Amino acid sequence: MLTIGTIVLGVNDVNAATKFWNDALGYVPREAGDETWVTLVPSSGPGAELSLMLSETPVQDHPRIHLDLYADDQSAEVERLVSLGARRVDWDSYPEDPDFVVLEDPDGNLFCVIDKSPG
Repeated sequence: MLTIGTIVLGVNDVNAATKFWNDALGYVPREAGDETWVTLVPSSGPGAELSLMLSETPVQDHPRIHLDLYADDQSAEVERLVSLGARRVDWDSYPEDPDFVVLEDPDGNLFCVIDKSPG
């Protein structure tokens, strides 16, 4: 049996990406990283791990894999993430009534903030 161990994002600056994702998710390095690699884990309790890997590959406009972040207060989380350095994306593939907002991290990696509020 296989399980997903870690989600890996390619980034241009591992230290800057570590700060952004630490502030965004409250994740901390599992062990000391370096300028090429670090694995972040939830600061309390179990959860998905996020590794940041130095990459020279350009960011894709429509990546085949991205992160979905669940939010009870989507608009507040979007504003908080933007204040941390995320940018809004003029996404050309929104459905008529989306429950998600597309953002990009400081490296240009796209991710979605999904509205998981009750109702």
